[in-house]
Amino acid sequence: MSAKEILFDVKAREKLARGVDKLADAVKVTLGPKGRNVAIEKSFGAPVITKDGVTVAKEIELSDKFENMGAQLVKEVASKTSDAAGDGTTTATILAQAIYHEGIKLVAAGRNPMAVKRGIDKGVEALIAELANLAKPTRDQKEIAQIGTISANSDATIGNIIAEAMAKVGKEGVITVEEAKGLETTMDVVEGMRFDRGYLSPYFVTNAEKMVCEMDNPYILCTEKKISSMKDMLPVLEQVAKVNRPLMIIAEDVEGEALATLVVNKLRGALQVVAVKAPGFGDRRKAMLQDIAILTGGEVASEETGSKLENMTLAQLGTAKRIVVDKENTTIVDGAGKSEDIKARVKQIRAQVEESTSDYDREKLQERLAKLVGGVAVVHVGAATEVEMKEKKDRVEDALNATRAAVEEGIVPGGGTALIRVGKVLGDIKPADDDELAGVNIVRRAIEEPLRQIAHNAGFEGSIVVEKVRQGKDGFGFNAATGEYEDLIKAGVIDPKKVTRTALQNAASVASLLLTTECAIAEKPEPKKDAPMPGGMGGMGGMDGMY
Repeated sequence: MSAKEILFDVKAREKLARGVDKLADAVKVTLGPKGRNVAIEKSFGAPVITKDGVTVAKEIELSDKFENMGAQLVKEVASKTSDAAGDGTTTATILAQAIYHEGIKLVAAGRNPMAVKRGIDKGVEALIAELANLAKPTRDQKEIAQIGTISANSDATIGNIIAEAMAKVGKEGVITVEEAKGLETTMDVVEGMRFDRGYLSPYFVTNAEKMVCEMDNPYILCTEKKISSMKDMLPVLEQVAKVNRPLMIIAEDVEGEALATLVVNKLRGALQVVAVKAPGFGDRRKAMLQDIAILTGGEVASEETGSKLENMTLAQLGTAKRIVVDKENTTIVDGAGKSEDIKARVKQIRAQVEESTSDYDREKLQERLAKLVGGVAVVHVGAATEVEMKEKKDRVEDALNATRAAVEEGIVPGGGTALIRVGKVLGDIKPADDDELAGVNIVRRAIEEPLRQIAHNAGFEGSIVVEKVRQGKDGFGFNAATGEYEDLIKAGVIDPKKVTRTALQNAASVASLLLTTECAIAEKPEPKKDAPMPGGMGGMGGMDGMY
């Protein structure tokens, strides 16, 4: 085990503070409509240009072990805020830096760090309760577009596209972001359920020009097993052929003799059929097959439930108004499932989302939910160069997360104003002692910092702007894009309450932990050893006659 270096008290806090500053100073130049970009070198390919706080934070690693500790802890603030709310990472970083800086001054002056922490916690709790009173629900598509615009660095095109997507698929609908081939950023909506599996053979195509298989009013057969022999499927195929309707088979796989027979029947015109692999893997595949069965009003042929494939009847097959299958995706439009069955399934998945502890599982459950409830909207991001494409895609994803957060918990005035407005409740807190009061005052000073930074990045004096905003009421604040003082909600400068709340909670959590740190331990860098002399070529004497 390598030797450790240990720092105590003031020395430890100073080193940590230096790391916090290095990371926060790099991140905070991006805040606000007049915030600047940060260029990040990559070991391969072109540098990345971004205005996304968490992207900047994630790239920072410092050579000094103790400074790096401080930087990594604040990086955690940005990451956690991004995970929970999808935006507000720069605000969270600035708040953490401000709380820590004000705090170490007080601790150095002899205040008890634990009591100061209690004061910070009380202050933050009061602010969050007041934010809930200040927040208003989103009223219409225009407000959603405004939130998207602000979060996408004042790009109204992105804001409008995301608002349109939300209106089409609902707040639980899936909105995916993909790279477009051209320069335009566009959005299209896929109705019904879509999953990422295409046809198993191109011979199933019905529209050779578009290379897709389209069927109207088909039967849909779902099975968990792999189909390789024809005898299992024959009874179902005969029943479908009698009623002369198309058939879609969704199975773990269709191979060998079974696939060949289906292709031959399709080419001869005896049967209009398409075979598709089931989406997902393992237990998730079983659950998704069940979703498809419920959506289409059918059953899954499964050994576990006792419904064997060879015994399936037409009444057990699902149906839909239309299906479209291309090389990579399958879309089922307007499944014939009963609405009460679908509602019960949705309720069940929602309960699983609440119980899930894994982010990945939760995301997959949300996707399943969206496929049952709404459609799927795809935003195609267009740009002239790859560097611009990456930067724009980051902004679209930020805007998407911010609009979701706004629909969830409502909106507050933007531009750092909401924190100033709720700050008045800090005067009502009754601290137990002077040290706790000092903690409350730290929060009072720190919540001004985002607005100061927005003003500073726009070329204005922060303290003057803060004072003027504090004298106003409700949505009155500073619009950094125009340099005017106005009602920010009317001007469309709004933030999701969830973003502001999450930023404040995470910043206070990490900053107060840093503040109560009395000792820091890191690995001692090993001294570099001199490289050994290269060995001679022994045993080659007596060859001096060679030239």
